[in-house]
Amino acid sequence: MTQKTPTFQQVQVGDALPELRLPPVDRTTLALFAGASGDHNPMHIDIDVARRAGMPDVFAHGMLGMAWLGRGVTAWAPQSRLRRFDARFQGITHLGNAMRCSGRVVEKLEHNGEPCVRIELSSANQFGQTKIVGEALVALP
Repeated sequence: MTQKTPTFQQVQVGDALPELRLPPVDRTTLALFAGASGDHNPMHIDIDVARRAGMPDVFAHGMLGMAWLGRGVTAWAPQSRLRRFDARFQGITHLGNAMRCSGRVVEKLEHNGEPCVRIELSSANQFGQTKIVGEALVALP
């Protein structure tokens, strides 16, 4: 399926990006992300280490959550259009959290001679608890 990039003229401030809904976080996802990213921090894959640190269980890598936000943006516009991507981690994504990533256009602007939109991003679990907030700058044709 070919992705149709929205144009600068089509997009309006307040437009929402399609929401990305993910299945609940499980141990397999964490192990696969650890292998793919090279981040083998035992807090994310070894329950004994997590419990010794005072956590009830292992939990998702922050960068996995950021990757999900990025996936939401790049489902809307190709990665080649991404000019900036920032995130602030606000909570731990625990096993069983089913994450929803969303975005909203908050500004239309010119950046380095390109028409761009600034998008506010957020991920929250099924209980409405925000885990990551961020921003993306996307150049549009």
